[in-house]
Amino acid sequence: MGYMLRTVLLLGLLTGILLFLGNAIAGKTGMLIAFIIAAVMNFLSYWFSDKIVLSMYGAREISYEEAPWLHRMVEDLARRANIPKPPIYLVPMEQPNAFATGRGPGHAVVAVTRGILDLLDEEELRGVLAHEIAHIKNRDVLIASIAATIAGAISMIVHWLQWALIFGWGRDEENNNNPLAIIGSILLIIVTPIIAAIIQMAISRSREYLADETGAYICGCPLALARALEKIHNYVMQVPPQRVNEGTAHLFIENPLKGEGFWELFSTHPSTEKRIRRLMEIAERMGQRV
Repeated sequence: MGYMLRTVLLLGLLTGILLFLGNAIAGKTGMLIAFIIAAVMNFLSYWFSDKIVLSMYGAREISYEEAPWLHRMVEDLARRANIPKPPIYLVPMEQPNAFATGRGPGHAVVAVTRGILDLLDEEELRGVLAHEIAHIKNRDVLIASIAATIAGAISMIVHWLQWALIFGWGRDEENNNNPLAIIGSILLIIVTPIIAAIIQMAISRSREYLADETGAYICGCPLALARALEKIHNYVMQVPPQRVNEGTAHLFIENPLKGEGFWELFSTHPSTEKRIRRLMEIAERMGQRV
């Protein structure tokens, strides 16, 4: 419930920034136009994201005959999560990672890289797949799309402000060459997109925590997921990513373009150390020896 409340509050904050910016700069009409444009763009992304991402990484569907053990694992986890079994795709990438994409239960897929199949044992892989199925169960793609829509509208309004400033915004009869108005506009152009990006990333990190927790209860072994995260993290930190698109980094269980320290504010994922610590706390609550 804490993660859900945090997500709602962050979405509300993003919406508040949009309303403030729209009224302050472009008025209600401009704000509405920006929101509609961003909504249409993200609507298309929401409906076709799975096909776009799978094509981007050259993924192919894994047949039951090719890996019956993997299909049985996903089928069992999906049953535990009370959602339809998603198709399984293989991404030809040596970096160990995995992601889920699609609109939600019944309209989603899980994808694993070749590297993760080689790196993890069966119990650890089960924990990873439970995390991805948790994303599907929690409809995280929908929530990410809403956040992206609002952030996209904010970005459009800021771009309008940039052009308005170039062509003389704030230089009317009442505020002829008003330096305070110009400085205020420049600050809005610089600061607002940064704040929106930080909030959007915070929403993504909250959903990762929730998927860890939900996945831990689905698979019944939080420590297996913790071990998997540690292994994947160590590999990602040592080996450069292979043709990873920044726009899809939030999908993966471990950010393939890792940021640490201060840069975690702008990361789509919480630090692996924090995630492992929380999983160990969940294991203790479940009565498992840590």
